[in-house]
Amino acid sequence: MRIPLAKYGLRELIIFGIPCVVGTVLSIGLFPWAVPVPLFVLSFLLNFFRDPNRYTSQGDELIIAPADGTVSHIVPVFEESYLKCDSMKVSIFMSVLNVHVNRVPVHGRVEFIKHTKGRFLDARDDECFSSNENNVMGLSIVRSHVKIAVKQIAGKIAKRIVCACQVGDVFEQGQRFGMIKFGSRVEVFVPDSVKFDVLVKVGEKVTAGKTVLGKIYDKDL
Repeated sequence: MRIPLAKYGLRELIIFGIPCVVGTVLSIGLFPWAVPVPLFVLSFLLNFFRDPNRYTSQGDELIIAPADGTVSHIVPVFEESYLKCDSMKVSIFMSVLNVHVNRVPVHGRVEFIKHTKGRFLDARDDECFSSNENNVMGLSIVRSHVKIAVKQIAGKIAKRIVCACQVGDVFEQGQRFGMIKFGSRVEVFVPDSVKFDVLVKVGEKVTAGKTVLGKIYDKDL
């Protein structure tokens, strides 16, 4: 049976989790008043790195949420890294209380990966879109070859982006591909040349691998 914890967080769970367990045991015998401290840290780690199994709706026309969180922006932008064209951007803000494992929004082939170092502004800040450390993954939907981009953006607390994939990899919809540690933002870009109906609104809570962000309409779908 799979333990519902993210494999991407194994390092942190070992480095910080073991001292918390030891600290709890020692506190029980020596400083009972201090027990809540290591227990709180351990609870935070287990909550942050949780990774529940989820059933994902399958459909070449569906764009599934790549992250848990709240839709913060639905705006037209120019995506300059991979698509290099005017696009519709849907941004999802992830708080430290959300599941932080990221999932692929389409059944697609990875065609592009670019990691850019940068600042660590609050992920809710509009400037973080262009200034913060980020990772862009370009995907081509297997059946239609429609291209979309997924951008992981580090936040004020998040200092590490994990993108466990490489160019040429093929992912199923909803498959795990990485995470951001701790608190962040994930964005999806769909070219204006593709008819795309957004099915969420700003302020709406979404769930990675489950919530449908929108539908694309292409002659090959």
